[in-house]
Amino acid sequence: MNPAIPGPPTTQPQGLPAAYADIELGNNAQRLPLLLCLDISSSMAGEPIRLLNEALTLWGREIQEDVGLSSSVEIAVVTFGGAGIGVWQGPSLLDPRTTASPFVTAHQFRPPQLTASGVTLLTEAVETGIRLVAARKTELRRSGLQYYRPQICLVTDGLPTDSQGMATDAWRRLVPVLAAEQGAKRFRFYAFGIGGISERGQQVLRELAPKYHATLKGFPFRDLLQTMSASASAEQQGAEEETFEQLFNRFKTQRSAWDS
Repeated sequence: MNPAIPGPPTTQPQGLPAAYADIELGNNAQRLPLLLCLDISSSMAGEPIRLLNEALTLWGREIQEDVGLSSSVEIAVVTFGGAGIGVWQGPSLLDPRTTASPFVTAHQFRPPQLTASGVTLLTEAVETGIRLVAARKTELRRSGLQYYRPQICLVTDGLPTDSQGMATDAWRRLVPVLAAEQGAKRFRFYAFGIGGISERGQQVLRELAPKYHATLKGFPFRDLLQTMSASASAEQQGAEEETFEQLFNRFKTQRSAWDS
């Protein structure tokens, strides 16, 4: 179905139950939750984190201007690095104790300004993302809103570590979970290795996302995010799996864009 062109945010009435407080009244578009799971560990310091922030800002503007996506796609950001796992509602870092959903409709999305430090808690970040997507689907069902298959996009330049920064194989527990969840069509999972990710890091991503993994030269965040927009559009149009495979493979072979 075609989402409506978004209007100005509607004030929520007093007494609205907390579970529905983030549902925009008057926007009945079928939703598509899109969760970005982003590595902001210390290896991303300097130019990489600058490019990531710049790409998020540009992408945010582009998706707001896309009538087909702006009132349908819902965006949430999970980061790993810094003090641990961060869950962002637009530009705001949520309190870990909150029950508020981090998902923001695309036309309201404002990206966080990220800084790089800390270790690579990839496993815990992906588990957080899976939990948040499941919770959002429950909230949408309760509100009477339909949704397309959600997307989770993992971006990292390193190996998963524990809280002390030591390489860990804890990520292996994600493999059967991701396989089962995608087999049941509960979400679509993409994994991107960027920068100087090692061969071992690439192998981790291949096992986590056998169909939709890519190793990117440099830090082409804008191209990556535009691919997520294209995937969202394909989902809205009811595309067959072959379409997503072609879209992703086309992106992987566009090396000229990555080398610029």
